[in-house]
Amino acid sequence: MQQSRAALAERIAERRDGGDDPRALVGEMRRSVLLVPVADGGLWSVRSGGVRWICGFTDEAALARFALHHGPGDRPVEYAALLGARIVDEIVPALGEPAGLAVDIATADGSMFFPPVVGIVPEAVAVDGGGAGAGRRL
Repeated sequence: MQQSRAALAERIAERRDGGDDPRALVGEMRRSVLLVPVADGGLWSVRSGGVRWICGFTDEAALARFALHHGPGDRPVEYAALLGARIVDEIVPALGEPAGLAVDIATADGSMFFPPVVGIVPEAVAVDGGGAGAGRRL
């Protein structure tokens, strides 16, 4: 499982440097297990630009960087280990609003956003698809 997470972090770094195929990055995200903080009985997310972003982390170090600024103080951060594909294929559509996945948001020069567009989330909920999410302004 740790190898899968490291592979996603490496793909993100390659993409941020201008290399790698974006489809390969999405594929790696879908195969990776991400650590998603749990708060108030649900997954931790933020809203920005009209999109609800579920926050996932490639490893415990990335999650700890996030927890320093957004965690519950001196208590450990609870989290769920979820496959990226489950997040974008099952959880995002269940939210009922434009939603995407933000990975490693507390890692300087290491974050990556997977927006609610066709090819990342199901077409029915993609803002550029033909389903219920289509036509929503971001």
